[in-house]
Amino acid sequence: MVTRKISDRGKCMSSAKITEVETLRQTYPEPKGSSLDKVLYELDHHCINFVSRSPFLVLGTVGDVSPKGDNPGFVRVLDSKKLLIPDRSGNNRLDSYQNILSQPTIAIIFFIPGINETLRIRGKGEITMDSKLLAPSALKKKVPESGLIVHVREAYLHCGKAIIRSKLWQTTDNIDDFSVRDMFADHVGRDRSEFKEYYDDAMEKTKIDEGHK
Repeated sequence: MVTRKISDRGKCMSSAKITEVETLRQTYPEPKGSSLDKVLYELDHHCINFVSRSPFLVLGTVGDVSPKGDNPGFVRVLDSKKLLIPDRSGNNRLDSYQNILSQPTIAIIFFIPGINETLRIRGKGEITMDSKLLAPSALKKKVPESGLIVHVREAYLHCGKAIIRSKLWQTTDNIDDFSVRDMFADHVGRDRSEFKEYYDDAMEKTKIDEGHK
């Protein structure tokens, strides 16, 4: 069903709000062929190889998405149905963890720089503070305080169309006049020139603390 509403000016306009799956399917046909055949219900050797080469992922929880990254292989494969994502130092907001405690459904996209395809995994999340389990994920002899166990329900390779269209691995042409540092300073209400030293020092400290320098 497509709902419609009347504007304040009395003109009828479509809100384009879709409320039923059947309405969507009038425009988008049911998936078929490889779109369905590629779905796995546990990790095979290809998925394990992909995870082991991935230095970056995006974790989706109910109401939030969060980037996670480290050296390739930082996500450990415990078995064909379980992954472990070690927690690294961050902002301590714990948005993802708090969401998982109330609703454990999660989804993950793994990226490998230079590869257009991504690996998508869906499942349930479980937070652990088991030091023995986390010990192999130690960084500079520091064991993570916690980790996220991913109980895999589905895994499949996602086509590279979005990466190809965006030229994600090919261009930086649009960032020459863009400063994340200035954006950050404005958002937290700091003087840009004073914030520069704080920001640069923080980034440098992160590289050293996380063993990347």
